[in-house]
Amino acid sequence: MIEDALDKAIDMPSDQRNRQSNQAVLLTLIINIILAIVKTAIGIFGHSPALLADGINSTSDVVYNIVVSFFVRAAHKPADDEHPYGHTQFESVGALVVGAFVITTAITIFWDSVRSLFDYFSGSGNEEGAAQITLWIALATVIIKTFMSIYTHRIGKRTANATIIALAQDHRNDIFSALAVVIGISFSLLGFRWVDPLAGALVAIFIFHTGYEILRDSTDDLMDTLPGKALTKQISDLVMQVPGVHGVDAIKAHRFGRYLVINLAIYVDGNISVDAGDAISDEVEDILQKQVDYVRDVHVHFHSKPHKN
Repeated sequence: MIEDALDKAIDMPSDQRNRQSNQAVLLTLIINIILAIVKTAIGIFGHSPALLADGINSTSDVVYNIVVSFFVRAAHKPADDEHPYGHTQFESVGALVVGAFVITTAITIFWDSVRSLFDYFSGSGNEEGAAQITLWIALATVIIKTFMSIYTHRIGKRTANATIIALAQDHRNDIFSALAVVIGISFSLLGFRWVDPLAGALVAIFIFHTGYEILRDSTDDLMDTLPGKALTKQISDLVMQVPGVHGVDAIKAHRFGRYLVINLAIYVDGNISVDAGDAISDEVEDILQKQVDYVRDVHVHFHSKPHKN
C-alpha cells in the first residue's frame, strides 16, 4: 500500500500535498468533535453503554486529532542544517501517536463494557434499556464514518502521508464499531439489554486491532524497514545491470516521509582503481535515481569481490 501511494504522490507539489493533508486533518477534527458530543450525551441520557463507548472513542479521536494536526504541520517545515532531508519523519511519529491513543481507548472501553456486563448479570446495573434515538445516532455515525473513511483514504494514497493513512484506518475502524453499536442497541430495544454492553466490548476489540496495525506500520517507518521484497528485488536488478558490479552486499533504506534514501554496498573487481570504483558507484546512483522515482538520494559503498574457496 505504501509503495503504491509513493508512486502517486511523487509528482504532487509540496504545497498542494500539505494543503490536502491539513484539510483532511481539520475535517476529521470537526466531525469527531460533533460526534463526541452527540454520542456521549445521547449514550448517557439514552442508557446505551455501546453508544457511550463509541462516544468515548470519538472523544479520544478529538484529543489525538489535535496532536496529529501538530505533527502534520511540523512535518511541513523545510530542511535545515540539522535536518537536511526535512522534517517529514514527523508524519510517522504522528501515526505512532495515533496508534497509541487508539490502543489506550480500546482498553478503556473494553474494561467499562465488561464492568457493565458484570453489573447487569449481578443485578446491580441499570434496568432501563436503550432509547430509540440512540439507534438513529449509531446509524448516522455509520454513514458519516463511511464518507470520512473514503475521503481520508483517497487523500492518504494521493499524498503518501502516513498520518493521513492512519486516520483513514481509524475511520474504517469506526464504521465497524458503529455497526456493532447498531446491533447492540437493536437487541436492547427488543429486550435483550445485555447485548448492548457486549457490543461495547466488541467495539473495543475492533479499535484495538486498528491501533495495533497503525503502530506496526509507523514503527516500520521509524525503524527503517525496507518497504517490501518487490522494491528490494527492483533495486538489486537495476544495480546488477551496471557494468562492473559483481554483486550486491547489502541494501538499506531510510524513509523521509514519501521519499527514500538508500544505502547500498556492492562488490566490484578488486584489481580496479579507486577512481574506477567511484565511476561504477556513480552509475549505480544515477540508475536508481532515474528508475525509482521516490528515491531522493543514494549512497553507494563498494567492496572487493569475495574470492571463492
